[in-house]
Amino acid sequence: MESPMTRNNPRNNGRSGLLVLIFCFGFAVTGALAQSDSSPAAPAQVDSQVGATQAATQDQQANRPPTIAIGAGDELDVEVFDTSELSGSVRVSQTGEINIPVLGNVQVAGLTAIQAARKIESELKSRGILIDPHVTVAISEYASQGATVTGEVHVPGMYPTLGKRRLLDMIALAGGVSSSAGRVATIIHRDDPQHPHDIHLVANNNGLDAQENPVILPGDTVVIDKAGIIYILGDVGRSGGYLIDNNEHLSLLQALSLAGGWTRTSAQSKVILVRKVPQGREEIKLDLSHMVHGEQADLKVANGDIVYIPSSIGKIFAYQGIGAIVQGAEQAVVYGAVYK
Repeated sequence: MESPMTRNNPRNNGRSGLLVLIFCFGFAVTGALAQSDSSPAAPAQVDSQVGATQAATQDQQANRPPTIAIGAGDELDVEVFDTSELSGSVRVSQTGEINIPVLGNVQVAGLTAIQAARKIESELKSRGILIDPHVTVAISEYASQGATVTGEVHVPGMYPTLGKRRLLDMIALAGGVSSSAGRVATIIHRDDPQHPHDIHLVANNNGLDAQENPVILPGDTVVIDKAGIIYILGDVGRSGGYLIDNNEHLSLLQALSLAGGWTRTSAQSKVILVRKVPQGREEIKLDLSHMVHGEQADLKVANGDIVYIPSSIGKIFAYQGIGAIVQGAEQAVVYGAVYK
């Protein structure tokens, strides 16, 4: 006989269905939460994470010590793990080789320390000297422990590059640039002298934040170029020589503005430009009034040009030939600010 407690009861069936429904709902909510936790980040979050990773990588590369190739005369510390007989300090010969006991001569010039270590490992293994060699190489002494700073600096010479010396550090050690210095510093690397690196120097301290300032390595040469110079002579506001940036293309009218322009008594139609040419010097006659009114092209001046503007009155300014103009340029006062 069926018990009343086990007999199908509508009330009991309703309670059971309700419990099943609550259980299924809770399971669905838990799954949705888990799926939301594992869902990919929003595009903005992904971009920010990628940007942070790239910035960190760039910082690591910037702080990484410079890679210097091994050269003749350098001293290396070679250590072969657990094999002291093959380890020690060796000097790179003039032919770029080092001599390791048992192994013999190994060509290492032009390689980095890591590359040299891998090459020694390969040689030890290929010749059957060691089965699984582990080698480290360090450059303990450079043939040239400093870099040369020359050109338009106050104290040219060789200066130490210990630590992490940069271009501006080396220029400061050389006493700074001279008054006749140009705006270009050329870096000639010991490892790659065929590809010099030109650095444009900022005109004043306000631009130092944007100044390119690379690390200078042992054996490098830094050359500060000399500014160009043009001479403005004759009936002008301030006769003399003016320094110019060799990389700038200065016109004749701009050059005359450096000297305060011509005066009211100048003979504008009888201007003479003296320019160096392979055959000597060339004399070019110009008319400033035609240039001002656009009837004659405003030509570009070059380093070493001499512009002479005679006076229209008095014999004292009379033209006495190209020799007199050149002599006047040699005696002219040179003004130190480089035009840019």
